Amino acid sequence: MDLRDIYALMDRFDRAAASVLELEMDKTRLRLEKGGAAPGTAAPAAAPVPAGVPAETAASGSFLKAPLVGTFYAAPAPGEPPFVKAGDTVKKGQTVCVLEAMKMMSEVPAPCDCVIEEVLLGDGELAAFDAPLFRIREL
Repeated sequence: MDLRDIYALMDRFDRAAASVLELEMDKTRLRLEKGGAAPGTAAPAAAPVPAGVPAETAASGSFLKAPLVGTFYAAPAPGEPPFVKAGDTVKKGQTVCVLEAMKMMSEVPAPCDCVIEEVLLGDGELAAFDAPLFRIREL
């Protein structure tokens, strides 16, 4: 099961009536659970914009956001060069960083052909779900 399979499963689960899903395949165990605010209550807050990103940039910029909660790593291993840096042009599907969650490393691919305008997190920083990782400009 790769990251795309997990995303597809999450999408289907989100549209289903079930409130809990547990799946175990090979050495992968996944648990999805719906919850959140009851109808009529306030909507969840938007993902925070990292410090140092001006409000006007955040409102008008395009961001590559975290697909899961995890520790952000810009390089494949300590001491190696980062996958991408500001100013790099990347192709759709190219790995731009790794997020570590529960000892599992998940490569994060570029969603489209784009230019990395800014890297918003540093190595070892925690990325919240849907939090901006990179400011990008689509090509």
